[in-house]
Amino acid sequence: MRLGVLYSGGKDSTLALLKAKEFHTIACLISIVSENKESFMFHTPNIEVTKLQAEAMKLPLVSVKTRGEKEKELKDLKNAIASAKRTFKIQGIVTGAVRSTYQATRIQHICHELDLWCFNPLWLLDQVALLNQVVKCKIHAVISGVFAEPLDKSYLGKPIDKAMIAKLAKAAQTHAINPAGEGGEIETTVLSAPGFKKKLVVKKSAIEYANHAGTYAMQEVVLK
Repeated sequence: MRLGVLYSGGKDSTLALLKAKEFHTIACLISIVSENKESFMFHTPNIEVTKLQAEAMKLPLVSVKTRGEKEKELKDLKNAIASAKRTFKIQGIVTGAVRSTYQATRIQHICHELDLWCFNPLWLLDQVALLNQVVKCKIHAVISGVFAEPLDKSYLGKPIDKAMIAKLAKAAQTHAINPAGEGGEIETTVLSAPGFKKKLVVKKSAIEYANHAGTYAMQEVVLK
């Protein structure tokens, strides 16, 4: 089938893309750029680099802006998916949803209205197992946002590797967080992965952190 991938630029949507690519044709990426940094639906840290990621994968990108207002942002998502269907003749949508029924049910509803298949290859996957798959698949992702104790400033900009997985798994035991960030505890940005013809290189960045929340902002990024 020809599929469009709802792509945030993070580890989950990248892993979902790789899994879908094993059996289907990826026709395009679809990214929603939200003005609301606390969007209920969409990843926001470094969302603008999806343009470079799409270029690195040599895939067309449908990028749509939204004000990020709860429920209203779903109209913008539906418009983006409908545009991808018209332009790239997609038959279904791939998502990186793991446990968020809020996100999954709303995307499924939109797909039903547009007569598209909704494919969630990571659904209900154990979160530590998911992180291990990210590493095993050679997805180079860095932490671009932290939003919970005990995740402090030292996590920002660091790669998801075996050592980081161990730290996140320990934090899950001591502070009851979701180790893969399914509760919004962490956000990630992928710099390279299988299928990337070039990798993203961060030339300039800035870290902001206060009150157990922070971001690693990629201010200047190039493809090499």
